[in-house]
This record gives sequence, C-alpha cells and structure tokens, in this order.
Amino acid sequence: MIRRPVAWVVAVVLFAEALGVAMLNWLMGNLVDAQNMSLAGLDPDAMSMSSKIGGIVFGLYFALCALVALLVAVRDRQPAGFGRVLLISAAVVHGLLGAVAWSLIGRPQFLFMIVMLGLIVLVLVTYDGQRGPVAAEPQDGRGPGGPGGPKEPEGPQGADGSPVTSPPAPTTP
Repeated sequence: MIRRPVAWVVAVVLFAEALGVAMLNWLMGNLVDAQNMSLAGLDPDAMSMSSKIGGIVFGLYFALCALVALLVAVRDRQPAGFGRVLLISAAVVHGLLGAVAWSLIGRPQFLFMIVMLGLIVLVLVTYDGQRGPVAAEPQDGRGPGGPGGPKEPEGPQGADGSPVTSPPAPTTP
C-alpha cells in the first residue's frame, strides 16, 4: 500500500524533467552548431559543446534528485545526509527557475516550477521525524488502549472510591 504518494509523483516528474532538460540543451547545442551562431565573438563550437555538457550535467543532477525521491518513496522514510541536501538544492533550483520563468517565459512554466518546489518541500517535511515505515494498527482491536493493550494505572483510589493506602505523614525539618 502506498502511504504517501507525493514522493512517487516527485520521482516520476523529476525523471521526466531530467530527460527534458537534457534533450532541450542537446537540441539547442545542435542548433547553435548547425547555424554556426556566435554570441559576442565566442567560438560556435565551444557554445555548442558547453550547451550539450550543461544539458548532460543538469539532466544527471535532476535524475539523481529523482533517485533520492524514489528511495524516499520505496523506503517510506525521510531522506538523510546527502540525499536531503540534494532535495533541498533541487527545491532552491526550482524556486530560482520559477522566478526566471515568471519574468522571461510565462505563467504556465512558472506554475510548473512552483508546483515542483512545493512537492519537493512536501517530501522534505512530510517524512520529518519518521525513521521507518509507519506500523499499521492491528485489525482485531488489540492495539494500545484496546482490550488486550496496556491498561492505564489506577489512581490513588480503589475501584469503589476508597483510598488504597493512607496518605504519608507530614515531616518537619
């Protein structure tokens, strides 16, 4: 049973985003190379190669973030150490890309980036304090407080309301 599907959604979308970013940068590198474009006197081959390398690096980065989200979903516990830092950095990247998308690209792209930011943050805070899978309650009602569970300690009075023991005598120093 899937307890928290948000980590699965984040993993799938980050894998798709990794593939999309890598393909987009590779395409842009091919376009620069095919048209022999230059920006401020830069070598077109260097621009093409840097676009392709950047696409591969960012694609691998988002794929690694997706792998961390997938591990969170499979293990059903919070990310720790490097994985947590990686997801936090992915949230920051999506926030920055959202700001750039708002000003340069448009509202739908901004909305996508902000939804991804929210989903990544939700993965980070949903599993807070969880060290393992959540134990399911027994179906027969014998859990804590049930018929076979631990009983609450009795108070200073017996079942009929009479004191079980006499109160202690006051002491003076």
